[in-house]
Amino acid sequence: MEQADSCRRVAIEAVTDVEPPALYELIESTLESASMLPGALTLESAGAVAPSETALRNGDEPDDGIVTHAAGVQLIYEGLRLTRSLAHEEPWDDADGDTDVDGDMEILAADILVARGFYLLARTDAADKAVRTVQAFGREQTHRLDERDGDDPAATTRDTTLERDVLELAVLAGAAAVDENPSPSLLERAEEIAAAAGTSFPSAERSTIGAESRVSEHSLEESTTDRATSVTDT
Repeated sequence: MEQADSCRRVAIEAVTDVEPPALYELIESTLESASMLPGALTLESAGAVAPSETALRNGDEPDDGIVTHAAGVQLIYEGLRLTRSLAHEEPWDDADGDTDVDGDMEILAADILVARGFYLLARTDAADKAVRTVQAFGREQTHRLDERDGDDPAATTRDTTLERDVLELAVLAGAAAVDENPSPSLLERAEEIAAAAGTSFPSAERSTIGAESRVSEHSLEESTTDRATSVTDT
């Protein structure tokens, strides 16, 4: 199974008990259409730092524990990304009562996604970074809302910190999954990918599994330019 598919499957499994059905369907739809880049980067990072004699380093599929780390990163990102979208669009300001209901459902979905991501990363060496990622997101978005009526270009920069922090979390979580530390070059590569992606990773509709899997099929220790380019392919 492709790494992106594995990550998506475990992420969806983590929310199968969510009720009511309409809320579960919203979360499932969010994950089905999401780019799995953060999860795929987590898996590739695990493979990049795993000892050379391990099955993962030799090209075998990662075990469930490693995929769980990847799903945790993915869930946190999807929840924070949805929160950011809601903060910018403010559906509650719309006079349409149905829009209010949709907005309430989406904020519940965002909370659940982040909470389940935390659960999957709990008691791992990536847990502290996950907490810091969410805390930094809260601070940046608070400043972002304060600046939205002005022309400060820092507003856009504040938005992109989410992708940067999540990809750093992905590298740390991947390394933690195999009891290793990430190399400086892996962390640098994550920052380069985030800079190339901006505030949006390629969606499932715009990026095939093959395009996403380029992150996992080639070592992140190779070809800086190729890596940055692959995440922005459309």
